[in-house]
Amino acid sequence: MTYKCTARFMKMVRTNKGYFLLFTTSCSCLHFCIIHIFNLAYSFLCFTCYYFQTPRTYCCANTEDLETVIHHVHSLYPSAPFLAAGVSMGGMLLLNYLGKIGSKTPLMAAATFSVGWNTFACSESLEKPLNWLLFNYYLTTCLQSSVNKHRHMFVKQVDMDHVMKAKSIREFDKRFTSVMFGYRTIDDYYTDASPNHRLKSVGIPVLCLNSVDDVFSPSHAIPIETAKQNPHVALVLTSYGGHIGFLEGIWPRQSTYMDRVFKQFVQAMVEHGHELSNM
Repeated sequence: MTYKCTARFMKMVRTNKGYFLLFTTSCSCLHFCIIHIFNLAYSFLCFTCYYFQTPRTYCCANTEDLETVIHHVHSLYPSAPFLAAGVSMGGMLLLNYLGKIGSKTPLMAAATFSVGWNTFACSESLEKPLNWLLFNYYLTTCLQSSVNKHRHMFVKQVDMDHVMKAKSIREFDKRFTSVMFGYRTIDDYYTDASPNHRLKSVGIPVLCLNSVDDVFSPSHAIPIETAKQNPHVALVLTSYGGHIGFLEGIWPRQSTYMDRVFKQFVQAMVEHGHELSNM
């Protein structure tokens, strides 16, 4: 059974096992959310279209929507095991929420995949010539196209003509996102958006899967030492996998390594989570 949430880029799923999974994710288009939903026995893919109803988009430092959804669902089903998963920027949002709230969250566990840990490092990586050509410029044009469709909603807050001239994600964030959310500078926004600063405050079991060849999340910025100091955090690094790839085999057709790890983690937490809480 699927419950539609009012917040952007979030979906709530009640599985046939009787527990809940909350998914947060992001893609290059602001008004679309791609959610890969896994049960223990099967998986399916949902595409949900969202349209702006207020002059506000999203940013991975602002966790108000996510916190509202989590507490709303928990109030409806207070006894149900409740887990969350975040992919890419959705994972940054989830970790920032967990770092802010600590152990007071209704979630029993969470998992993140291909998170960008340090927004400055991510931006620098994507601005390298080849990465800019393959990813950065295209994603920037997608962001511009998305907000331009709702231009009339933003013209009082930002200079849309200036936004449409951005040539990189950093320029877009400087001209649009940081202004939209009231940051004084782009550096202030990127500092607040980086989940590596909040990892030490996470207070529930969290599995974080990253690949060291992910150009969206360079390996030197992954907070390995910080993760070692928090017993609630399990940081899994692979040599290959790219950004949300993790394909396996010569001709990969079945589930990915990410799929398998996530299924195992969810099953372990649902069946043995109480043992961890008693340790």
